[in-house]
Amino acid sequence: MHAKSNFLSIKSLIIWVVMAITSLALLMATSINLYGQISSYRVQLINNVNIFSELISRNAVATIEDELNFNEERNLSTLSASDILENVHIYRFVENDKLEFFASYNKDGVAPVNAKFDRVDSLSEPTIDGSTVEMIREIKRDNGELLGYTYVRASADGLERLISRSIGIAVGVLLLSLLLCFLLTLKLQNTITAPIRNLAHLVQRISRHKDYSGRAKPSSIKELDILSDAFNAMMQRTQEHMQRQNEAEEEHRRLNVSLEEKVTQRTLALKEANSELIQTLEKLHQFQRQMVQNEKMASLGDMVAGVAHEVNTPIGLGVTASTMMLDRLATMEKDFENKTLKASSLSKFISEGQENLNIIYRNLNRAAELISSFKQVAVDQSSEIDRVFSFSKLMDEILLSMRPKLKSMKHVINIDCPEHLYVESKAGPINQIIINLIMNSIIHGFEHKDQGVINIKVALIADKKISVLFTDDGSGIPEYLRKRIFDPFVTTKRGQGGSGLGMHLVYNLVTQALNGSISLNSEEGHGVEFTIVFPVKKATLSAPHLN
Repeated sequence: MHAKSNFLSIKSLIIWVVMAITSLALLMATSINLYGQISSYRVQLINNVNIFSELISRNAVATIEDELNFNEERNLSTLSASDILENVHIYRFVENDKLEFFASYNKDGVAPVNAKFDRVDSLSEPTIDGSTVEMIREIKRDNGELLGYTYVRASADGLERLISRSIGIAVGVLLLSLLLCFLLTLKLQNTITAPIRNLAHLVQRISRHKDYSGRAKPSSIKELDILSDAFNAMMQRTQEHMQRQNEAEEEHRRLNVSLEEKVTQRTLALKEANSELIQTLEKLHQFQRQMVQNEKMASLGDMVAGVAHEVNTPIGLGVTASTMMLDRLATMEKDFENKTLKASSLSKFISEGQENLNIIYRNLNRAAELISSFKQVAVDQSSEIDRVFSFSKLMDEILLSMRPKLKSMKHVINIDCPEHLYVESKAGPINQIIINLIMNSIIHGFEHKDQGVINIKVALIADKKISVLFTDDGSGIPEYLRKRIFDPFVTTKRGQGGSGLGMHLVYNLVTQALNGSISLNSEEGHGVEFTIVFPVKKATLSAPHLN
């Protein structure tokens, strides 16, 4: 409830509206009148300056021709009769078209001003600047030859006095008009507010006592009389409605008792059904999570098998080279003990030893790189912690981890990724997404194709947003599968080892782990196109370190 002091009465409203309208009308009229007076005075002032400058310029022609600056000073002294002229300068041209000061006039009590040679062009028309008006007019012979210029500076104090006087008169008229308007409004408002107050008291009494038999009295004001009739009709309908409502409430009470019994019975049945449904959904979610985890572990197991196979080659070469070194070393040791060691044999041993050691070093270094790469991929697949990484290097590591599966195939994978694109994000989900998409293309898209092409394009499309466009030229996806491609357990390899969770896992990783979006565009027989967009915490194309 608002305090009564916060409400605006009709009496106050009428007074404020009338006063506001009156004030606005008087203010507009006064402003228009003041603007007209000021404009008229400005025009008159500018015309006077034009006239004075024209007369002074004409009179100065003879004195400039005769070089009688003393006579010109005397002529200018007659300008003291003017109230507005403060300073007058006469400039003339001398050799090389250079202006020089010829004569001047300064009103008593007004300080001289500097010559205005540099403002000849800008003051060709009267210019009001604060409390002064300035103008420079050409001095010409009758044949049009330019002899010099006249500078006139006049006072605009009259304009300021006019403004002050007009504002004072306007304020006085406005205050007097508002006072008269206020007194007239007080006299008329009681005629309007008295019937409204009576109606308000009646409404308050009905509200307190719930007695709807009260009726409003007729009013001499047409609009208020219509309001009274409408109020009385409303009270009549309300009285009839309350009677019908009392009768209906009794019937409702009887029906509610019967309804409550039925609701209780059905609520119990609904609770039992909901309990069974919740248990079923929980079991389904547990099974789905287990299947997704199995899919991850199977992928990790395949990668471990690939590690063993891929690392075996450089390790085997290293073992072979070291065995040869041991054999040669045993021979050299025997020759040394028998004192049959020759310089040529030692030189050959050193040469072969260096070659074998280089072979051992290269292959052990290769094995270390493979293990480091596989380790990073394995860590990424099992981690969802943000880290700074090179996107291009991550793609290389993914392809390297898949080499055991890919090297026996003729499929081509093209990576288009900026070399210096560094981001701070979750490398693990990105790793799993790319691997699942590649395996999906190989298993399903290239099922009947010996040499397929996969294109992966990575781009920084905004300050902190990455786009991954994955396309292949495989068999595409049938229309009946496109709408359900990201649903769990959707597969065309049912009974052939397909779980139907690969694309579901991709969708969850994109939308939940990366907070991104994934869309599919595919037609059967024309390959697939996956567009993945996700935000990153930081991204740069120029520096390998993100601060």
